[in-house]
Amino acid sequence: MDVLQAIVLGIVQGLTEFLPVSSSGHLRIVPAFFGWEDPGTAFTAVTQIGTMLAVLVYFRQDLLRIGTTWFASLRDPALRTDIDARMGWYILLGTIPISIFGLAFSNQIEDGGRDLYLIGIALIVFSFVMLAAERFGKRLREIETLNRRDGIVIGFAQAIALIPGVSRSGATISAGLFLGLARPAAARYSFLLSIPAVVLSGLFQLRNIGDGDGAGPGATAIATLLAFVVGYASIAFLLKFLVKHSISVFVLYRLALGVAVLVLASTGAIS
Repeated sequence: MDVLQAIVLGIVQGLTEFLPVSSSGHLRIVPAFFGWEDPGTAFTAVTQIGTMLAVLVYFRQDLLRIGTTWFASLRDPALRTDIDARMGWYILLGTIPISIFGLAFSNQIEDGGRDLYLIGIALIVFSFVMLAAERFGKRLREIETLNRRDGIVIGFAQAIALIPGVSRSGATISAGLFLGLARPAAARYSFLLSIPAVVLSGLFQLRNIGDGDGAGPGATAIATLLAFVVGYASIAFLLKFLVKHSISVFVLYRLALGVAVLVLASTGAIS
């Protein structure tokens, strides 16, 4: 992978990690469109650390408050009903499903998860799930109303996003909408929930950087830095966008991209 490819894929990762369009799918599709080598699963996982750093910086005050209140609640039972203490538990609970499934199906994810047909189908099929979430979600609850059930359900939705093309943010935001959360509340919790899973995944895959035909350390570092910068801007954009707009606009893009991927892959134009 040369510097230009690293720059392009870093920007793609930063743009698509938080928009409900599947970053892992795009990091497979974009190189295929340009005729580049597949950068590999390790590259995808490690560049996600850049976007997770963007989450840490953007939500630093929230995370500091959640962390300190959660730790204090371990000693002081009176704090355990506080939303910040509960949020700490919900993030931990919501991380369990993706940790279990990620380890159990790691080989399938690294091999079959790079299949363009699977990605194209997932882009299309999950678009209808997102439409249903917009159609049937009441969008009345704020983040302060989160409970244990919400944390578990959204956690399982996050695990579904192990399939490239589904989208981590698309799955978790959709689950939040089905549970009655307002769009900004669902998105905020989605971003916070993603931190442990993506950081652990990236650290786990660091050992594989440069293996085989995958991207090397230098290209991965460039892409990760750009993913951080662009990812920070993407978070700010999406939180403001969802105050007045639905996620349906992303559905149209997903459908068009999914169809294009299937058609091009079936004709041998991309591989």
